[in-house]
This record gives sequence, structure tokens and C-alpha cells, in this order.
Amino acid sequence: MEETKRGGIPFWLLMLAGFAIGLGAGLWVNLMVGAETPWVQTVTSSITGPIGQIFLGLLFMLVLPLLFSAIVVGVAEMGDLGSLGRVGWKTLLMTVVISTIAVLIGLGLVNAFRPGDGVDPALAEQLLSQYAEGAQGIVSNAPATVDLGKFFLDLVPRNVFGAAADNQVLPFMVFAVFFGVGLVMVRSRATDQLQLAITGIFEVMMRLLRVVISLAPIAIACLMFNLAALFGWDLLARLAAFAGVAVGAMALHMFVVYPLVVLLFGGKNPLAFFAQVREPMVVAFSTASSNATLPVSLRAAETELKLPRKIARFVLTVGATANQNGTALFEGVTVLFLAQFFGIGLNMTQQVMVMLVCILGGIGTAGVPAGSLPVIAMILAMVGVPAEGIGLILGVDRFLDMCRTTLNVTGDLVIATVVSRGEEDPATTQADEPVAPVSPA
Repeated sequence: MEETKRGGIPFWLLMLAGFAIGLGAGLWVNLMVGAETPWVQTVTSSITGPIGQIFLGLLFMLVLPLLFSAIVVGVAEMGDLGSLGRVGWKTLLMTVVISTIAVLIGLGLVNAFRPGDGVDPALAEQLLSQYAEGAQGIVSNAPATVDLGKFFLDLVPRNVFGAAADNQVLPFMVFAVFFGVGLVMVRSRATDQLQLAITGIFEVMMRLLRVVISLAPIAIACLMFNLAALFGWDLLARLAAFAGVAVGAMALHMFVVYPLVVLLFGGKNPLAFFAQVREPMVVAFSTASSNATLPVSLRAAETELKLPRKIARFVLTVGATANQNGTALFEGVTVLFLAQFFGIGLNMTQQVMVMLVCILGGIGTAGVPAGSLPVIAMILAMVGVPAEGIGLILGVDRFLDMCRTTLNVTGDLVIATVVSRGEEDPATTQADEPVAPVSPA
């Protein structure tokens, strides 16, 4: 994720400061004053609450056009599918498969360890009652069992505009994927101009998202004040459990799944692989920026892994946008953790929906600080969990961002290794063409 500064101060420090101020003030109110005190009720209902709601409303306003343009551009970045043939399709297939495994690991550990359990159900119910409208819909109407036929049938929108208007996000995202594939399949002057226009929409949405995210420190302080005033010290215990499960899931994916994929499908010794990619891993962890790591990854792929240059450049540059295993895993863990925190049980249908949106959202997550916020907020709304809970996880987001960026970058190198197996460089003249860097993960 790209490092950003405000007035010379790293943006993540501003977010951490907002988290600490909101948490400290909320805990003081919870311990010394009481959340039921009239002036506290006035502050939370008339000041901090509305500020947090405005921030979340701005995210929801941008999420659909941002996701549509990001997914279309991400898929269309594989515009060489026709010329690269099986290389492009192998890249797409491996991206989907490894992202699916990542999300399944995250959801499995959250269900097993249940880090969000333990808060006072009465307090959770009190907060839920304040946002009763958001807790309706899918939560109250979702079936207790999975009808796979109907589930997959509902993935295809009959009216894409109606799906967007009704907040049926998953069918809308499926349409975006098909639209991107269509741009890859049809090459003409008109479609090139259309892709350029959608890229322009994506750039506008990214710029607007940066403007909205710049308000995050203030919004986080307000959201955390409300949550800490209500839940008190239970908040910190649940937060520590969340961070532990998230890091554990990422470690499992990094040190179990990746070695197996490299060994079985890449034909390479996992120990040798990690030794050869240690430099991009260190840069990714220290900078939390896929964009800053991309040149290092390209150099490691060519000089250490000895991968074909053209294939390595294609896979790594596309993967920097479209292959975000760590981000998809983090989004799934966060959604289920917050559902547990607020006492909302998600049935199998809803968890499958969360998994699919996380996989597709991995393509459409913006490369800015807190860029996964719109996707997480959207999924929370889908399953009836108060989006205000986002403020809870942002206090530890910097460290988790470093971990998931490392997972994203390493995953790109894993896929490049697998795709390169048995492939040879195209003509030298093509291999030497420069590849422009894309948006960071």
C-alpha cells in the first residue's frame, strides 16, 4: 500500500493518533462517567456519531463506481491474453485459486477461534439497535441452508442497474468481471477508447477516495470514541484476538500454502525460493507498499529466480493490482470478526458470499492507505453488520498492512514462478519492451 504523508507526518501515524485519542477518551468515559450520562449521549448522537456516519456514507457513495472501474481495468490489464495465450489464462486461474485458498484459511480460523466473541451481548444489542436499518435485509432473510442452484443463479444479474440500485453487490461485481473479459476479447479502436474512459473513471474515483480517506483520522477518533465508551476494556481484548488470528492466517498461507504451490506446480525447492525472494519480502514488509516493491520484485524474478523476463514482467505488474491474496484474506477475517463482535451469526450462504466478494474485491481494492475500507464497508452492509466497527480494526491496521503487503508481493512471485514453468521468452525485441508500473496493492 502506498505510503502517504499529511503535512510531513506519515498518514498511518495520523490514523493511529486518531485511534488512540478516540480509544482513550472513550475508555475514560466508560470508566469514569458512564455511557448513559446525558452529555455523553448528546455527544455520541449529535457529534461523533454523525461525523462517523458521514465518513461511511462517503465510502458507500464511491464504492460501486470504484469497484466497477477497478475490476474492469484489473481484468483488462491482462490485455495480452490473446498474444500470451496460456500464460494469461494460467495467471488468471492461479490468481483465483490462490486467493480462494487465502480467504478460506482466514474464514476457517475466524470460525475456529472466534476472536470477536466475549463482549456483553446487551451492549452489542444496544449498538445494533441504533443501526437497526443496516441490520435488516440479508441477515433477516437469508436461508439457513445453502441452495447452490439458486445461489449461482442469483450471481447473474437480470438487470445490472437494478442490481446496483438494490445493493446486490456480488452480481454487480460478476458483471464487471465479464465486462473486463469482454474488453480483453474484443480489440478495436472503439474498445480501446472505452477502456481508456473506464481507466479515467478509475483515476477519478481513486482521487476522490484519497480525499475521503484523508478524513479517516478524524472519523476513526469519532467511531472509536463511540465504541470504547460503550464496550470499555472488552474492546482491547477483542482487538488483540483479532490481530492474532489475522497474523496467524497470513502466516499459514505464507509458510504452508505458498511452499506447496511452489513445490507442486512450480517445480522448485521452497527453501531456495524464499531465499531468492527475501529482498522483495523485506522491502514489502518495511514499506507496506507494493508499488515501491515492484522494481525489487522484477529484479529478483529475473536475476534470482531466473524467470523469463517477458512473463515475469507481465505476471508481476498485473499481479500488483489483481492478485492481492493478503488483502482478500484480511477483508474476510475482518468481516467475520466484526459479525462475531456484534453478535450477528452468519450462515453458510452469507459466508460464501463474503468469500466471493473478497476474492473479487482483491482485484478492485484501491492502492491507497486504508484502500480496503470501501470493500469491507460494503460487505458489512451486505450482511447487516454495523460499518461503524471499521474504526475498531484500524488501530492495528499499519502492522497488518505490512503483513498483508508481504503476502501480496510474495504471492505475485509464487504465481510468476508457476506460470513460468515450461515457458520460454518471446522474441528479444518484445522482452525488452518497458512495462509501466501499475497501481499498488
